[in-house]
Amino acid sequence: MAKFVIFAVDPRSETVMRLHYDNMDSSLTNLQGHSLVQMMDPSIQTILPVAPVTSKDTPLGKSSPRILKISLGLSCNYACEYCSQRFVARNDETNPEDVADFMDSLDNWVLSPPEAIEFWGGEPLVYIKTMRPLAEALRKKYPQARFSVITNGSLLNADLNQWLDDLGFAVSVSHDGPGQHVRGPDPLADPPTRNAILDLYQRLAPQGRFSFNAMLNRSNQSRSAIQAFFTELTGDPKVMIGEGGFVDAYDVGGEALSLRSGEFHSFRRQSFKDIRQGKSDRIASVRDRMMSFVNSIRFNRPASSLGQKCGMDKSDSIAVDLKGNVLTCQNVSALSTAPNGESHRIGNVRDLTSVALRTSTHWSKREGCPKCPVLHICKGACMFLEGPLWEKSCDNAYSDALPIFTAGIEFLTGLIPVHIEGEFRTDRKDIFGLSDQPVTPQAIKAKPFPIPVVSV
Repeated sequence: MAKFVIFAVDPRSETVMRLHYDNMDSSLTNLQGHSLVQMMDPSIQTILPVAPVTSKDTPLGKSSPRILKISLGLSCNYACEYCSQRFVARNDETNPEDVADFMDSLDNWVLSPPEAIEFWGGEPLVYIKTMRPLAEALRKKYPQARFSVITNGSLLNADLNQWLDDLGFAVSVSHDGPGQHVRGPDPLADPPTRNAILDLYQRLAPQGRFSFNAMLNRSNQSRSAIQAFFTELTGDPKVMIGEGGFVDAYDVGGEALSLRSGEFHSFRRQSFKDIRQGKSDRIASVRDRMMSFVNSIRFNRPASSLGQKCGMDKSDSIAVDLKGNVLTCQNVSALSTAPNGESHRIGNVRDLTSVALRTSTHWSKREGCPKCPVLHICKGACMFLEGPLWEKSCDNAYSDALPIFTAGIEFLTGLIPVHIEGEFRTDRKDIFGLSDQPVTPQAIKAKPFPIPVVSV
């Protein structure tokens, strides 16, 4: 028997149909058990490995990194309202003298060239005196590695832009578009900084090496407005927007900007409308998660292959500081403690075989995740949050993923889900706020469907 029964509207006739969806084997069938989608040719499918199930009791080890994330420190020249690092304990600051020892250590634990090296802060450009010699040494040692950095953009200038371009960096500027005033200071309000950001955009965007990274919150809910903002800013109808998901509640700031109980349905309607009308098609969290979810059904991707959304539960994804401390992720420090009581310092590169990730909780170890219809899109929210902040983050993530789930099923079947039945939270079953009465064709007509159902 299928795990979920989905009541879906045929937009051409407004009749209601029932679909069966199983989040464990990614099957989408009709009542007779026949698949509703054209499956991929089995000859091109590959057997997906089982993802590691990490927890405090079953810690994950680390190996030579494919993805290397270097934390330069958590200092920042801004103080954004929902920053995940705002209340994280700070280490001693790194400095240029740390670079030589770090570089000398690499051959002992980096056994093959990393595919990607990411430079993180705080605001990483606060550490430019350390970042310059470090990046130049790493580029010389690993000439093929992809370099990336995320910055608030406030410290960019012509000289720095040239350096970032010469070293082959991909750069993301964190900015929430029309909602930036809620997040914190706006670098675009300063003309020289605005010019520097746009100069870097013109340098890197044609090569696919630039994005604006925006986040949603309860005061900045419209992806279409965000996309329109950056299109107007750059004059580029193909501007790419990284991230674009709803904020996690890492602290009281993130909690205050989380959705409240009376806002879930209106946010989902807005988000689905933006997706359906093609007004959020250049936002990574929509485009990439939609493609992944659709392909999970076309390939019958098993839930056992799902890791955490951030990817830091993979053995070859490593976050380190310049002292060699291995961290849960780049947003914490060696002095900070996870909500489960374990240190975010999970080891040191001098003894990589002893590193143990005890701060993560795999989605399968949480009560609600295995029973959730949007599991393949959400992937368990933040892997180290616990308690009320995780629950608030879960609420945000569910409402964020549900319009993508709905749009993906419409893409595959032509039918628009409006209600989901299954063994999960009752308050999450009504997708758009329609089903305060039984979902029937008569009920749909009595309470007009809030999303345009004509072809777009």
